[in-house]
Amino acid sequence: MTKLHAPSACLVFFLILFSVVSFASQAEQKSKIGTTLTVMDWGRWNTVRKGVEFRKIAMGHSESSHTLEFRLLRFDGRLIVPRVLYADQFQLKGASAKTFAEKTGAIAAINASYFDEKGRPLAYLKIAEKEINTTVSKHALYSGIFGVRDSVPFIAHRDNFQPTQASEALQTGPLLLNKGAVAVVNGSGRYARRSVIGVDKEGRTLIGVTYAVLGGLSFTELQALFTSANRQLDATDLLNLDGGGSAQLYVKIGNFEEWLSGTSEVPVAIGFFTKP
Repeated sequence: MTKLHAPSACLVFFLILFSVVSFASQAEQKSKIGTTLTVMDWGRWNTVRKGVEFRKIAMGHSESSHTLEFRLLRFDGRLIVPRVLYADQFQLKGASAKTFAEKTGAIAAINASYFDEKGRPLAYLKIAEKEINTTVSKHALYSGIFGVRDSVPFIAHRDNFQPTQASEALQTGPLLLNKGAVAVVNGSGRYARRSVIGVDKEGRTLIGVTYAVLGGLSFTELQALFTSANRQLDATDLLNLDGGGSAQLYVKIGNFEEWLSGTSEVPVAIGFFTKP
């Protein structure tokens, strides 16, 4: 008769260790954000090409059966530079993010600032060639500035911005994170489709758009996503772009292509270009 031996102490230790690591891994992937949002899968940064990474985060709200995704791109500023694009430069009233990219040769583009019912951009706007809107708005919504100075992107509070500081810039909002601190935002609880731009601790630029059939994210949830520990989304500055039907993102690099279309064309976009 074959004698069955009890597992050794070493084997038992490794089985326990494996269980702990497996449990920790599951907990890492699934976590609660705020009171109703649960992240089912944080995903991971995947390199599309040198200097460009892509990521998907899967989420859901407890009061809804619908899931949503947050799709993000991250750019190394040593290799990729942003530019403010204006549809009028191409004799267009408005365009999709995809059209902006195709007309300029950008590897990626995202919708930018707000506009009125006639498609005219609102608040301060400066492209490389000239200022389009010369006044920095004091409206509560437009609390942030995205700008480019010497090919380096930055995000600032509108009260700390002077037009001479930037070669290109646009005003939008609200500003969600400012120098690592969570900004106070009025009306932050409403769910909507969102688009954002941020700068992280390494000086990389991040852009993201929510992809959902219904619902979306609140400003408070966006702030929590980008400040959650060990998620590699640790932006120091984060700015909300025009959301709702305007929210859209396009990227095409080789065989990699992502197109999150909006329901309306936009007059202003931010394009991302390979440095010469």
